[in-house]
Amino acid sequence: MSPTLLRGLSQTRLADLTAGLRGHVERGELPGLVALVARGDTVHASALGVQDLTSGTPMRRDSLFRLASMAKPITAVATLMLVEEGKLPLDGAVDPWLPELANRRVLRTPDGPLDDTVPAKRAITVRDLLTLRWGLGAVMAPPGTHPIQRAMVEARVAPGFHALTDPPDEFMRRLGSLPLRHQPGERWAYHTGYEVLGVLVARASGLRFDDFLRERLFGPLGMKDTAFVVPAEKLDRLTTAYAHDDVTGRLEAWDTPANSYWSRPPAFLSGGGQGGLVSTADDILAFCRMLLGGGQTGNTRALSRASLQELLTDQISEEQKAASPFFPGFWDASGWGFGGAVCTKPDGVSPTAGRYGWAGGYGPTFFIDPEQDLTAVLLTQKRMQGPDDEALAMAFSKGAYRALED
Repeated sequence: MSPTLLRGLSQTRLADLTAGLRGHVERGELPGLVALVARGDTVHASALGVQDLTSGTPMRRDSLFRLASMAKPITAVATLMLVEEGKLPLDGAVDPWLPELANRRVLRTPDGPLDDTVPAKRAITVRDLLTLRWGLGAVMAPPGTHPIQRAMVEARVAPGFHALTDPPDEFMRRLGSLPLRHQPGERWAYHTGYEVLGVLVARASGLRFDDFLRERLFGPLGMKDTAFVVPAEKLDRLTTAYAHDDVTGRLEAWDTPANSYWSRPPAFLSGGGQGGLVSTADDILAFCRMLLGGGQTGNTRALSRASLQELLTDQISEEQKAASPFFPGFWDASGWGFGGAVCTKPDGVSPTAGRYGWAGGYGPTFFIDPEQDLTAVLLTQKRMQGPDDEALAMAFSKGAYRALED
């Protein structure tokens, strides 16, 4: 084997990828990061910069990062496990487990007053929640533009960087007090369906959401550091979270290990990532290997191949995409499977369709490419606030593909 190859990955190109990432840290754009690229049994990982700018604690490969919305694929897998066990019907109504969502009213127009509604044409299904077509979610307009946006904020159920603070039953009561913005199944709206799915998994399984994930997914897959709470003995590995100050442009800490939201049990166990899970690069790799393994790792099967194929398949029609705004250009070469985006055609990152993955508002991103047997994980600790953050993720993804040996 050539000395420049690492079992299907080019060491030279991986070094170039690492050098590019190191530049972001050295320029002060990021405190630090962990990057991991894997193909088959070959894993290349880099830990750059620091966990905390004040202490200068070096970044470690097993440093803990907040996943935010990168937790959505995990919640999707948990839901499908219950579908396979016959405890949830993929295309059946959620009413028996989520009575708060029964007999919905729907706004006559998406931007209309809250009391101008019509009956829902049908019940909400599990598939509706997984595909974010259940009728309510992030409104892609400036805050407060529409009455439903203001109502979601007042009810404490609005998507955002803030952690959800109500226990699950109260969250569902508040959510159920609002009308839907769209008829079930008609349009895609980001995020909120996955907060509902976390509650659904708990109610259908009879376990707390965190207990279900630990016993049924994290434990069997060896994801030993993924959890909603960082215990005291692991706090030295929790990265400080930062955001750029709008005035000074400096990185300002907003969650530190010494006084972290993640150091104590949350009121709401978030399936969508508001608050939500923390994890490491190697734990995410374990999850991705299960996905690439057709739902199985070693002797551990989490999902059937049929369920996994559903998860990796674009579920959104072209008409629904046209009626469901997200950030500019998102739908050009992307669809939505269960829990994450699916590349629907070559897009300048991957040469073929089929790439699946998602990112989180605190900076982490991952993808798998089943055709290339490729996994890429980038964990950062800075809140995403603009196009530069997306550009970093895109550059990393392109670099992971360049590292493939032809």
